[in-house]
Amino acid sequence: MTRFSISQITTLTQSFADDLDVYGAAGADGIGIWEMKLRDDSLERFRASGLEAAAAIPAVPSILPLPLMEGPEDPAERIEAICACVRRLAPFGPACVLFLTGPGDDRATILEGIRTIADEGRKSGVRVAVEPIQRQFAEHWTIVSSLDEAAQLVDEANADAGLMYDVWHLWREPIEQIARHRERIYGVHLADWREPTRNTNDRVLPGDGIVDYAPILDALRWDGLFDLEIFSDPELTDSLWKDDPRELARRGIAQMRAAVSASD
Repeated sequence: MTRFSISQITTLTQSFADDLDVYGAAGADGIGIWEMKLRDDSLERFRASGLEAAAAIPAVPSILPLPLMEGPEDPAERIEAICACVRRLAPFGPACVLFLTGPGDDRATILEGIRTIADEGRKSGVRVAVEPIQRQFAEHWTIVSSLDEAAQLVDEANADAGLMYDVWHLWREPIEQIARHRERIYGVHLADWREPTRNTNDRVLPGDGIVDYAPILDALRWDGLFDLEIFSDPELTDSLWKDDPRELARRGIAQMRAAVSASD
């Protein structure tokens, strides 16, 4: 049975508790947890909701600093923050905790960070995954923009880490890379590509953009949660973050279901 979840950034303005209620009412099977939304009672509420935990995202999401996000400048502090997130999220049982490399040329620090985060994941019983970021905005986020590049980095680090597949980031990359790394993929994010895309936070719901999902989903053969992840610049007049969260969640689940069904 195909299962669907919603990553909490999709309904940015809501609380953790409201996200649980809204996603459940929309028919979701799971929730992609963002650490920044956690509160003291979140684990209790999560367990009571009956939802599964999809890929989770740390409050400090990358090893090297991100020019578009606030956070520590010291990579050592950032690595420890990601490790602390792994420990904090372990009781939720997420499919994985993902993280980014961040941009820059300090490859040695990135490799050490991957090893350290992977070691924490092993000790905490949580899978961790490197997420490649699409090339158009890569300079803001990453040094890897494909599954091949991310896998090579993990292999170079000799770390027990997987890969994250985000359709919005990787839909233009060679489809054969999916088959090559299928067993290393720990999570799948869905969103569609607006054409033209106006900035790094300008995603649309599946079916509202130009992505051809069929070959991607056929190659993935994914049996985990399909997790809707929408970033949408609030300064844009048609930002999805301005929509009613209940309606956005309902449409998101319906359109993910349609996209996946159409590819069967």
